[in-house]
Amino acid sequence: MKFTKLATVALATIAVSVPVAADLMFPSLSYRTGPYAAGGAPFADGYADFFTLMNERDGGIGGAKVVLEECETGFSTPKGVECYEATKNDGALLYQPLSTGMTYQLIPKATADGIPILTSGYGRTAASDGTVFPWVFNFPTNYWAGASRIINHILDNNDGSLKGKSVALLYHNSGYGKEPIRTLEALAEKHGFALTLLPVDHPGQEQKSQWLQIRRERPDFLLMWGWGVMNQVAMQEASNIRFPMENFYGIWWSGTEIDVLPGMASHGYKAANFSVVGSDFAIYDDLQKHVIDKGLAAGTGANVGSVIYNRGLYAGMVAAEAVRNAQSIHGVADITAAMMRDGLDSLNMDNAAYARNGMTGFGPEFAVTCENHGGNGMAIIQEWDGNTQSWNMISGFEAPDMELIAPLIKADAEAYAAENNITPRDC
Repeated sequence: MKFTKLATVALATIAVSVPVAADLMFPSLSYRTGPYAAGGAPFADGYADFFTLMNERDGGIGGAKVVLEECETGFSTPKGVECYEATKNDGALLYQPLSTGMTYQLIPKATADGIPILTSGYGRTAASDGTVFPWVFNFPTNYWAGASRIINHILDNNDGSLKGKSVALLYHNSGYGKEPIRTLEALAEKHGFALTLLPVDHPGQEQKSQWLQIRRERPDFLLMWGWGVMNQVAMQEASNIRFPMENFYGIWWSGTEIDVLPGMASHGYKAANFSVVGSDFAIYDDLQKHVIDKGLAAGTGANVGSVIYNRGLYAGMVAAEAVRNAQSIHGVADITAAMMRDGLDSLNMDNAAYARNGMTGFGPEFAVTCENHGGNGMAIIQEWDGNTQSWNMISGFEAPDMELIAPLIKADAEAYAAENNITPRDC
């Protein structure tokens, strides 16, 4: 294992029990600095702590030790690409860039290099089509499914009809924020509601004009695709104009503890999620014993149990399950990136897989196939309780409107294939 040092890219080897030559290397394109650090640090901590647990409790995965090579991106796409180039030759098995912008840049690079990418709940939605994107995965859900899941929840609470209603989308003016627009336009046509688009420029602190429009037009429902400070500003503005929080919904990157206001100001605000909230899972007992009590927790340890920390645990867990699957397929512990792709390509996340990791009920059951790299799109709806200052799950894992979404994914994947001279693989 050779670790690369660049003057312009900060690299850190995070995993404990690091052998001289590691068997399984996972890069972590983290962002503990910059305008989105409050969200990036908890994810990086959860991701690191999961692999530390694997090493400390189990001696690695399938007998092979894990090394996490963390590279700080500051949520900058150019720095993210630098980190990819700096780590890809160190035996990288999988990239989870945690950024839609970085994902778009890395898809052609990683595909050419033969290294899989996993973008759970973000990235390019069309990557769900495994025939066109054989090296890219975005299970268990994506932004189009998230938009549909939110609209389904609103429909369920409004007698199944939104005809004549108005829905506004307040979104980060980036590839991330624009992802759900196509689906929401199709859903608006299907269900007869008016859709208003309200872009917010990076980093999201200036939103006065958008909220003047919201106050003037008073949409029946408000959806938010935000991240970092944008969410906090939007929550304060919603409180200022007394927008009904029960009609305010966020995607999973707008549903964390740092996004809501203290007291009762955010009471009733809702968000979609693809991993559960809370720490009442067996894995937390093991984390306490093997990681936290040993002083091996990543970062300060303050993020343990938070929404985004759980999402980092989830990211590590599905990666570990893909490793186990790849090891089973190929009969070796020290797998390659190509073998890792095979493990992802036929991953079965059933209840037994969650239970094996002490995470029963932590996420939806789904199966990955050659054709379907996106899972079934299931998500929960969580709600902020101002009395207890905590998130509560108010639904189970439920499916989006795949009859509407599947053709959109197919059309976008086919267009990408045509633009890039890609012949879809025969599954």
